[in-house]
Amino acid sequence: MTTASETVRRYFDAFNADDVQGMLDCLDTDVEHHVNEGRVRVGKTAFGEFCAHMGHCYRETLTDLVVFEAEGGARAAAEYMVNGTYLATDEGLPEASGQTYRLPAGSFFSLRDGKITRIVTYYNLADWIRQVS
Repeated sequence: MTTASETVRRYFDAFNADDVQGMLDCLDTDVEHHVNEGRVRVGKTAFGEFCAHMGHCYRETLTDLVVFEAEGGARAAAEYMVNGTYLATDEGLPEASGQTYRLPAGSFFSLRDGKITRIVTYYNLADWIRQVS
C-alpha cells in the first residue's frame, strides 16, 4: 500500500516535471481542489482545466519540499518554495512580462485508498502581486 507521503511526493514530482497526467493519476475522480483566493473545483476534469490555464500563464518549479503525514495516512501536508515566471496575463492580475517570483506556499491533502481526495493550497497573494508589479 502506498503511503500518503509517497502519493503527495509523486504528485509534486509530476508537478515539477510539468506532467499533468502524472498529477491526475494521483487524484481521486471526485477530488476537491481548493485553490488560494479562488473557487473550489471538483473532479479531475476541472483540475486538468486549471492545470492547463496555469501552464499557459505561469511556469513554476517547487523547491525545499517538506511533506508531513498524519497518523493513519488519511491526511498530509506539504511546505515548499514556489519559483516561477509570469508568462501571460491572468485575468484580474497585473500584466505579465516574464517577471520572476519566489514565495513560500503550503498545501493540505486528504487521501483515501492511495488517492488524493482534497487539495487545499495557500500562499500570500499580496506578496506575489508585489513581486510581479
